[in-house]
Amino acid sequence: MSGGEPGALGRDDVAHVAHLARLSLTDEELDRYTGQLAQVLAHAADVAALDLSGVEPTAHPLPVVNVLRPDVPRPGLERAEVLAAAPEVEDDRFKVPRIVGEAP
Repeated sequence: MSGGEPGALGRDDVAHVAHLARLSLTDEELDRYTGQLAQVLAHAADVAALDLSGVEPTAHPLPVVNVLRPDVPRPGLERAEVLAAAPEVEDDRFKVPRIVGEAP
């Protein structure tokens, strides 16, 4: 990176990334984003420096429990009842629009 100290984020770095992302930034935006991105990278470096050797990996910070009802099989609806709610029926089946490319 081209900042003053090794590993520091510089204005040229932000301008380069903005160019790659096809973003047009003003000088004021470049200065503001350079400072903001430098803070984000400094925080990421602080987190990376932590000793996490005894910490179990997690996918969520809080314990997640199943709040849904148990999945219990039960009889489905009768065919006639379901078809009665359909917009169109043909030969005791749902009638749907033809798929593009299929023969009529």
